Amino acid sequence: MENPPAYPHVPLAFERLPEAEMTRRALDFFQWMNKRRSVRFFSDASVPRVCIEQAIQTAGTAPSGAHRQPWKFVAISNASLKHQLRMAVEAEERRSYESRMPQEWLKALAPIGTNWEKPFLEQAPWLVVCFEEIHGVTPDGGKQKNYYVQESCGIACGLFIAAIHNMGLATLTHTPSPMGFLSTLLRRPANERPFMLFPVGYPSLDVNVPDFTRKPLSELSIWYE
Repeated sequence: MENPPAYPHVPLAFERLPEAEMTRRALDFFQWMNKRRSVRFFSDASVPRVCIEQAIQTAGTAPSGAHRQPWKFVAISNASLKHQLRMAVEAEERRSYESRMPQEWLKALAPIGTNWEKPFLEQAPWLVVCFEEIHGVTPDGGKQKNYYVQESCGIACGLFIAAIHNMGLATLTHTPSPMGFLSTLLRRPANERPFMLFPVGYPSLDVNVPDFTRKPLSELSIWYE
């Protein structure tokens, strides 16, 4: 098979900013993102579909191996389907908490206060599931190899989280294990595999979160200058 034609190249749309503006933007963005918290209790207030669309489009700007963009985001607001998902998730999570998870993992989770019950799967107005495309599908039904699939999807999910926070909403990264039931319930093809589930909405008015602190720059970085 011949290689496909190369992508055409166009001039980069790039604006070089003054250093003072760069520094201001860097600080402003950090301070805003440092307010981000994972939320497990949501308001049932509606969120416009356009907000979810834009968050998914932002996720889609992530770099990916060979520009294969190996992700698919499934957005759910249907109450009946959210209930089915919650029942399936809780069944798996209960087995995990009661028999699958090692004591070390349970001990690490104890200060956060999580358990197998996941009411946020029905509380949040939207659930968004990112599926990783293990391989692509050619027009004739053949397999097309994807590269760095998990790395690419991880970056896309990070941008999705940032977009949700930027618009004043909250989310949570949720990875029930195993997650194969999501493929069945959401009727996804065999070349896709569940990667991460996000409830999205406004936090409930009385929500509390663990009083975490984040590592300072000195613990996050090593410099050679």
